[in-house]
Amino acid sequence: MENVTLKRKLSSYVSDKGYLKHVPDDILFEVLLAWENWTGSSKEFYGTLGFTHAQMASLIGKAKRLKREGHFSDEDFKQIKISTEQNLNSEHATVTTSVCGAAELVLPGGKLIRFSNIDFLLDYLKKSA
Repeated sequence: MENVTLKRKLSSYVSDKGYLKHVPDDILFEVLLAWENWTGSSKEFYGTLGFTHAQMASLIGKAKRLKREGHFSDEDFKQIKISTEQNLNSEHATVTTSVCGAAELVLPGGKLIRFSNIDFLLDYLKKSA
């Protein structure tokens, strides 16, 4: 359904000779997103838009170049802050988890058990209870 609206948008930029001319950057961005999310063959993609490979290749190439140069700011990297560690203390053990999903279980005797995934820690705790 999304390609139908994109097809209509692109059809308004077809010249008398059948060339796609003066396509705005925002529509190029939509074409690039649709192309990157397309799971079928390129021929099917061009067919759903109603254009040939020759007509669409330059548009996709121009959109990729604009993306590399940073003209599309909608998809910029957005930094989020996450606390790096979380400690859970009890009288029997200390559990430390990190952002990457790893966990360490420090037992009272100084023994350390590292789990590469929180699910492994939960399985261990269920079995040892």
